[in-house]
Amino acid sequence: MGLLVSLDALLQEGSVTGAARRVGLSTPAMSHALARIRQRLGDPILVRSGRGMLLTPRALALKDQVHSVVTEARRVLEPDRPFVASELARTFVVHASDYVLTILGASVDRILREEAPNVCVRFVPNTPDDPALLRDQGSDLAVGIYGDLPQEMRMRQLVTDRFVCVVRRGHPQAKKRLSLEQFVSIPHIQVAPRGKPGGYLDDVLKERSLSRTVARAVPYFVTALHLAAETDYILTISERIAKQYAESLSLTLRELPVKLRPYALSLVWHPRLDGDAGHRFLREVFLRAAAQAASDRHHEPRTRLDPTDPTSGQTRRRRRRSK
Repeated sequence: MGLLVSLDALLQEGSVTGAARRVGLSTPAMSHALARIRQRLGDPILVRSGRGMLLTPRALALKDQVHSVVTEARRVLEPDRPFVASELARTFVVHASDYVLTILGASVDRILREEAPNVCVRFVPNTPDDPALLRDQGSDLAVGIYGDLPQEMRMRQLVTDRFVCVVRRGHPQAKKRLSLEQFVSIPHIQVAPRGKPGGYLDDVLKERSLSRTVARAVPYFVTALHLAAETDYILTISERIAKQYAESLSLTLRELPVKLRPYALSLVWHPRLDGDAGHRFLREVFLRAAAQAASDRHHEPRTRLDPTDPTSGQTRRRRRRSK
């Protein structure tokens, strides 16, 4: 790079003295640089003509190209311009469920419309491959609750929620407190965003030597709520979205007859994007939207899908005893 800068100065100034002054070197130092350039290129570059110097044909041919390369390299090394959200024009890919879009979508949209109107967010469903897609640049952010994630992944807790039981208004069990026996005897709707059978509720029931009958398993929360409103199935679902649809779908919310811990959804991204100003802005948009739309927090939420979640009180008690 040093020789390129010196060559650019020599080609632009047409003299050793002028080139030295241009880049802040002494005249002898620039003469030394010219000698090295002549050796590398096999061309004198500058030749004496009376009291001045002239560029050789090779030098004239290189002049614009070298200047362009040096100018571009200087731009690369310059510090970034201050980030301005309103100037951001970019498409982001975000993995999220319809629950996230229902709870946070309107707030995220309002912030982006007001502050970064040229940003496009393309929401796609959560999949078991979310971490790999984040790592391999297939997507930018994911919102969800996961099992084991690669250690390098970054996470910020976004929203917490708890589970409730939902039945249609007029359901035979709508006016009664559900017993555990009644709960497992009624056919269930299961929300399975990633398409896998079973889940946290099934694990808790299994600990009591119980199981439920899943009549319908659907990937979307809103679909499950509509189905519950039209049938005698029972649905275990997140309270925030159940409350949003309860009135319009004539649904009744009931406490579960089995204790389930609340859970936390996290914002997940790959550290390659830590320093990206646009990405950092989008992360803050989601955090601000969560603070506006779902600011209340639940105590000791689960943060992982697997039943051996290290955030559980049982696991923490075992750890304290092992110390």
